[in-house]
Amino acid sequence: MREKVKMRKIAQVIEKFFNSRRDKKSNPLDILIATILSQNTNDLNSARAFENLKKKFPRFEDIMNADVKQIEEAIKVGGLAHQKAVRIKKLLIELNEKVGGFDLSFLSKVSVEEGIKFLTRFKGVGLKTASCVLLFGFGREVFPVDTHIHRILNRVGVVRTKTPDKTFYAVKNLVPRGSAYSLHTGLIKFGRLICRARNPLCGICPIYNICEFKEKKFFKDRTKGFKFELTEKGEFILLEEV
Repeated sequence: MREKVKMRKIAQVIEKFFNSRRDKKSNPLDILIATILSQNTNDLNSARAFENLKKKFPRFEDIMNADVKQIEEAIKVGGLAHQKAVRIKKLLIELNEKVGGFDLSFLSKVSVEEGIKFLTRFKGVGLKTASCVLLFGFGREVFPVDTHIHRILNRVGVVRTKTPDKTFYAVKNLVPRGSAYSLHTGLIKFGRLICRARNPLCGICPIYNICEFKEKKFFKDRTKGFKFELTEKGEFILLEEV
């Protein structure tokens, strides 16, 4: 119960500080491919890789029937191009064989657990990728956990887990209903801007008082010079050090 109360407080603060508007739903298969391309690279490069892929191969059939080297060339800006090209092509071939096409809409009618089980059968699709497809593609109430969220929830004291996958299962019943999207996207922004892996800005942390991070006092003292502001839209802006 203590963890559930703490999670609710975190959700309230994060939703206030990071205005996470839900984007329009994209094709779930596009989201699946884009998430594979995002692995082990930054957002900018993965977005470019996806854009290049769709420009060269507008239809899923085109990607499936393309030579691996052609796919690899299109997505090379995102890194690990050969590995990702092989996985994407194989995924599309297997999906077409399983469901007779490229329509994932049936996942909106099955349980989250069944959806994750189906998606993680494909090589290269892990728990985070599968849950992202369900959250962003279908608006399902599922809370993907990446390295940022795993780090934050361990520092704050909601969980004591070793991996993001273990954190996913530990918190899936702790996330306030209706907050999965805003909390997921907000915590990622929070992890990139404030609760960073190195040199976290504890001095401006909005959840400092409920955080159990052992070194928070040290980092608070080091970051007293940082300031932030909230825009009228509720967006968080980190200002220069003063």
